[in-house]
Amino acid sequence: MFLAVNSALLMAPQKATAQVSISFQIFYDDLSPYGYWIDTPEYGYAWVPNISSAFIPYRTNGYWVFTNVGWTWISNYSWGWAPFHYGRWYYDSYYGWIWVPGYEWGPGWVIWRRSEGFYGWAPIGPGISITIAYSSGYRLPYNYWTCVRDRDFGRTNIYNYYVPTSNNVTIINNSTVINNIQRDNSTRVKYNSGPDRTEVQRQTGTTISPVTLRERNNPGQNLSKRELQIYRPRVEKNRAAQREPAPSKVVRLKDLQPAAQRNVRIQPQRENQPARQQHDDQQRQRNEQQQPARQQRNDQQAKEQQVKQQQIQQQMQQQANEQRARQQRNDQQAKEQQRNDQQAKEQQAKQQQMQQQANEQRARQQQMQQRANEQQPRQQQMQQRNDPQAKQQQKQKRND
Repeated sequence: MFLAVNSALLMAPQKATAQVSISFQIFYDDLSPYGYWIDTPEYGYAWVPNISSAFIPYRTNGYWVFTNVGWTWISNYSWGWAPFHYGRWYYDSYYGWIWVPGYEWGPGWVIWRRSEGFYGWAPIGPGISITIAYSSGYRLPYNYWTCVRDRDFGRTNIYNYYVPTSNNVTIINNSTVINNIQRDNSTRVKYNSGPDRTEVQRQTGTTISPVTLRERNNPGQNLSKRELQIYRPRVEKNRAAQREPAPSKVVRLKDLQPAAQRNVRIQPQRENQPARQQHDDQQRQRNEQQQPARQQRNDQQAKEQQVKQQQIQQQMQQQANEQRARQQRNDQQAKEQQRNDQQAKEQQAKQQQMQQQANEQRARQQQMQQRANEQQPRQQQMQQRNDPQAKQQQKQKRND
């Protein structure tokens, strides 16, 4: 009985930790020190992070780690628990990347794609459900995508291995979606867990052990070797009787400077990080600030390389056209020679036929002449027998 009871306890599913319920107010309050809340006509209140204009969500200052819910984005910003796991991002050419709050928690609201030798991902836009995002009709600009070689995926310093965005066109055009849709039964939320772990292990040659997610009671996140503590409360929609949540300070759009002109300050990093990690994060931020110049150089080199490739392709195409033209001329000459040879053969055959006919005609004439010659002596004899004078002469000859 003791063993049966213990077995039943071990086999019984564990209850999930009850999630705290919050409203958008916690987003408004917790993110205000690190950016600007604006009131947009399309989405209502949205948040603009006060960071470098080179910032790209799910690319800058973070990395992917495999957890028990799939590949989860770990941001090195202290506020990363919210904008990378709730809501959606969209890009404005003047203000940069802007975040719109949402109600559903996910490991990372991105579209995953797989190409030969590469993985790629891009932020899903506002108002786009996971079903629409992975439909054939949803497309994102090529510069929204972040791509990395499959052998480098899963690195904590993955920012050093990003493929230049100039290669995105080729990679994305030759890719397929990673349609690994999962469903959280406790919240009924659908999300994409990303690349298959077995495939990533095969490509990287490493063993990947899932990190366990643990509920955290206050905003933030902390990653240890085997556990990710992250604040992921259930966000409830505002009830009619409650006061409508709103940011304490809303910046008018006309007063918000463009991304390249803002007075960007160093953003705080995740807490409880070892000294080595803090050093890496500081180095990562310096790299981020230098990224535009590097990106410009990379783009310039990519353009030059693309121009060279185009020139080489044009030369190869020109050579191919010349070769094709020569081949066509040779084929035409061969056809003409074949036609001439055929005509010569036909002419020769006609001449031989005419010669044969002439020979046959000559042979018939000779036969006729021969028959004529053979008939002439007989005719002479008959004429002599029938001629009286000839008879008299012949008789005189006999008498003599």
